[in-house]
Amino acid sequence: MMSRNYFSAFAAVLVAIAMAAMSTPAPAREAAGADLLSPVSVQAALDSAYVQFKDLKEGANADYIPALAKVDSNIFGIVLVTTDGRVYTKGDVTSEVSIQSISKVFTMAKVIEEQGPAAIESNMGVDATGQVFNSINAVEQYKGAEMNAMVNPGAITATSMVSGSSREEIWNKILDYYSDFAGRKLSVNQEVFKSESETNQRNQAIAMLMYAYGHIKADPLRATDIYTEQCSVNVNAKDLATMAGTLANGGTNPLTGKVVLQSSYVPNVLAVMATAGLYDDSGKWLYTTGLPGKSGVGGGIIAVSPGKFGIAVISPPLDAAGNSVKAQKAIAAVSNALGGNPYAVTPTSRGK
Repeated sequence: MMSRNYFSAFAAVLVAIAMAAMSTPAPAREAAGADLLSPVSVQAALDSAYVQFKDLKEGANADYIPALAKVDSNIFGIVLVTTDGRVYTKGDVTSEVSIQSISKVFTMAKVIEEQGPAAIESNMGVDATGQVFNSINAVEQYKGAEMNAMVNPGAITATSMVSGSSREEIWNKILDYYSDFAGRKLSVNQEVFKSESETNQRNQAIAMLMYAYGHIKADPLRATDIYTEQCSVNVNAKDLATMAGTLANGGTNPLTGKVVLQSSYVPNVLAVMATAGLYDDSGKWLYTTGLPGKSGVGGGIIAVSPGKFGIAVISPPLDAAGNSVKAQKAIAAVSNALGGNPYAVTPTSRGK
């Protein structure tokens, strides 16, 4: 039987191949792709998805964090940012929600940027756990290994790995990094932070267990507190799309031109997103869209079409797996209309 590490490495290779293929397309494919991503085509795709799903009433706000239950469930905004810096919007793209688990992507990226990909793989791992995002059983099963940074044990551990001599230094580094991805200075929703801090006892227990198994090296409760704060950062749909667009553009923010993440590390980040980004439905999402993505219980989802665009949708009502109902449908519809799936490759014609 092939090892789980084999499949993790294989996923990373697939994403790297997809990025290379989409960034240097064959001439015929380049022409077709350019037509699909013309301003008229992109705006039409967003308009169509918005009209199709704006009246959908499925799902419900997360309520295990009290502040999230009070968020306006009617928020629905779609933003797409291309790798050449064009921004397309539809709906409510200014209302802010807390970033929640989407933050896990960017803290993981920060650790990889500081310490290299092996630091993540060798500490908490990069495999999907097959269990819920806050599972204690998953920690116990492999003593904190064979995890990934998209579930809470791995995410809190990743937060603990960000370098800094004090809580303030670590936190400012994380917030500045998110801001560089978003292209503007982000801030914390203090009401959400307080609400989460008062209800995060399970995450505290998870952190203590990861500490007991040696994955968190020191001060697990501080790591939990910083993790809770990072989940409380406010973002709008444009912020999230720009963050996704930065990954699509090989780590360079397409709006500001700032290199945020070394391009050679982007495939590692996208591989973990692809295998574990949408909680228990990550496989279904990848099967349907082919896009590395990440959801948050605040109602946002980001997705990356390597070399083409980043897209984000905010709509707070979630399905049973914790993923925004409208966001999943809208992103899939837009991506399908624009040829976003990196695995959907047109065969090259060969003369006889």
